[in-house]
Amino acid sequence: MRKKVSVYLEGELWERFKRHAAAMGTTASGLLEELMKEELGDHLIEALSELGGSEGGETDFEPVEPGSPVSDLVGEMLRDRERRLLQQ
Repeated sequence: MRKKVSVYLEGELWERFKRHAAAMGTTASGLLEELMKEELGDHLIEALSELGGSEGGETDFEPVEPGSPVSDLVGEMLRDRERRLLQQ
């Protein structure tokens, strides 16, 4: 169920965000919702559910050590996303 919410933001920041969303072919609300889902990991949960099927089984993750190749890859992916967002 969708819910209307109110937030307080700097006016110019909100206007830039709305223009950015429009340039991406979506609404500010739609983009904000997508960003929130990404931040909360909802897309990851949905993708893992699809991979695991509908059996509802558990997924076991091993901790990633800082400085490991996987940690470096995740860090690079985050930096790349930040660069792309800042360019738009």
